[in-house]
Amino acid sequence: MLFFTTITVLPGHVVLAYRGDTVTTLEPGRHLVRTPHSARSIDMRERLVPVATQEVLTADAMSVRVSMSLRIRVTDPVAFVDRAEDPVASVYLAAQLALRETCASVTADDLIRRGDTLDVEAIQSAAADVGARLGLVVLGVVIRDVILPAEVRSAALELVTAKTRGLAKLEAARAETASLRALANAGRLLDAHPALAQLRLVESVPHGARVVLSVGGAEVSQAD
Repeated sequence: MLFFTTITVLPGHVVLAYRGDTVTTLEPGRHLVRTPHSARSIDMRERLVPVATQEVLTADAMSVRVSMSLRIRVTDPVAFVDRAEDPVASVYLAAQLALRETCASVTADDLIRRGDTLDVEAIQSAAADVGARLGLVVLGVVIRDVILPAEVRSAALELVTAKTRGLAKLEAARAETASLRALANAGRLLDAHPALAQLRLVESVPHGARVVLSVGGAEVSQAD
């Protein structure tokens, strides 16, 4: 006597119905099937797997902390269930090891100057190779943070501050030089044109002062 049961599969999932050595993959929807000996629902949607912050060494033996996330999705539910007890953990480990190798090929100075210097493609490729055997596809790798030691961050900040101060002093010196050059040019112009010098002198007299001009040997007095 055969017994049947109704199985409802949610959108974005599949159900693996096991009966003896046979496995049936049920897509989203309602299914009337022979009662399985066991069933397992698999989430086929894209998921984000955060990788715990790793402390790794750079090419110049600097210890840095890096955090990243993996974007993965199940493509083969049967392989996902049958080939590993925890396939996500296997991909996770492959990404960790690839991250260490990638960091070992760059220097701390590169990490300071460029945040995107880590080769995420190499990490994604290593994780994808493992995932392909376990029914997973790795859609992307995102480097979230690269954290340098506190003393290195302080030194980098001091360097940037010193450069900024130096540029400010250089700009001030340029402005002072330009001002002195303008004064020298004005002095030469006044020497060449005495009348202009007298006019400039009159213009600079404060309000209310008495100005005495000598015209042809005679003095002319004028109050400003």
